[in-house]
Amino acid sequence: LQGYASEMDNPNLVHLIPSALQNKKEILFGNLPEIYEFHNRQIFLKEIENCIENPELLARCFLKRKEDLQIYEKYCQNKPRSEALWRQCGDSIFFQECQRKLDHKLSLDAYLLKPVQRITKYQLLLKEMLKCSKNSEGTAELEEALATMLDIIKSVNDSMHQIAITGYEGDVNELGKLLMQGSFNVWTDHKKGHNKVKDLARFKPMQRHLFLYTKMLLFCKKREENTDGHEKTASYSFKNSLKMSTVGITENVKGDNKKFEIWYNGREEVYIIQASSVELKNTWISEIRKVLT
Repeated sequence: LQGYASEMDNPNLVHLIPSALQNKKEILFGNLPEIYEFHNRQIFLKEIENCIENPELLARCFLKRKEDLQIYEKYCQNKPRSEALWRQCGDSIFFQECQRKLDHKLSLDAYLLKPVQRITKYQLLLKEMLKCSKNSEGTAELEEALATMLDIIKSVNDSMHQIAITGYEGDVNELGKLLMQGSFNVWTDHKKGHNKVKDLARFKPMQRHLFLYTKMLLFCKKREENTDGHEKTASYSFKNSLKMSTVGITENVKGDNKKFEIWYNGREEVYIIQASSVELKNTWISEIRKVLT
């Protein structure tokens, strides 16, 4: 923040800043100042240090700070935008100059990855602690703390997929909480005058990426695009949606225990959905059930 973000306002370096980066500090750094502020207050650190003599109390620190740690979600949601901007401007003289002054071996992007790495590291540490504390005092709280951190990571992961949805007319933020997302084989069976569709439906499934919100189920098609020689970035082009208030569900489909049905409007439209495993199917069914009830 001092060696790069502040330097963007340094009048001596202004002429080195590439035009694509003008007024884009918030995109490049996201809410890094907020994350810095949280840790700089050292409340969390002090709470953790107080557990050195009583490690069984550690879990409480995480449970107590659950809300605070959600600032990482915001950071991770912005990360794809930040990376795209970095790919555009990362090799500019401005960044080279900042790096030289700091005498850093690594360039800025390595540091911008740190918050993402940190939020995924906490759960590994909690898992290790659980291994060492079977059936002792504080085990239940450790399990709860681990679940809390895994929940944050799941939200981070889900929201990073969600920002790649294209072609949806409405605002996804109005669809309620994003509960699940993932890829499935889907067959359709429509009653109304689409006999052709029905015949085709028996054979080749469509690959669809589903996003389950409290108010809506979105069906998207995953597209992978190569971004100028870099790793593939996925985007999800919107195909159709079902209002959760109008759908029904059939948990078992004859002949395949990985399939379930979602139907619409009294079985006028039926979607047969095949998960990659029975466990995954059951997780989705239980989430859908919660929404429907």
